[in-house]
Amino acid sequence: MKLLVVNGPNLNMLGIRERHIYGDRDYDALCRYIQGEAVKLGCEVEIFQSNHEGTIVDRIQAAYSDGTQGIVINPAAYTHTSVAILDALKAVQLPAVEVHISDVNQREAFRHVSYAGMACEAHFIGLGFEGYGKAMAYLCGK
Repeated sequence: MKLLVVNGPNLNMLGIRERHIYGDRDYDALCRYIQGEAVKLGCEVEIFQSNHEGTIVDRIQAAYSDGTQGIVINPAAYTHTSVAILDALKAVQLPAVEVHISDVNQREAFRHVSYAGMACEAHFIGLGFEGYGKAMAYLCGK
């Protein structure tokens, strides 16, 4: 199975930003974790990160025809604002799972709405890096 993991804005700043919320591990550690989980699951994974909404939409759209079979998405701040990402996920009609490192439901009220999540069939929220592994296992049927 070929999975695409999409990470939104500021996730490249893990280990630097708001350590009391996101912890001390950096983005490279997250990528290593995801790659390790892919090996355990026997799947192929591409990890993509952008701070730009249109670039994220473009990558999701490309997944329609590049052999991707499932999408794990942490839209980060775009979770709460981007109808464009929601529409891209709906357009490609690939199984998608939403992930958030922190528990967005325990944070500011504006973070309780997830547009992208409306196109996702499962959600792993507040589980740290492990949420990515659970999302990948879900998509791989394990």
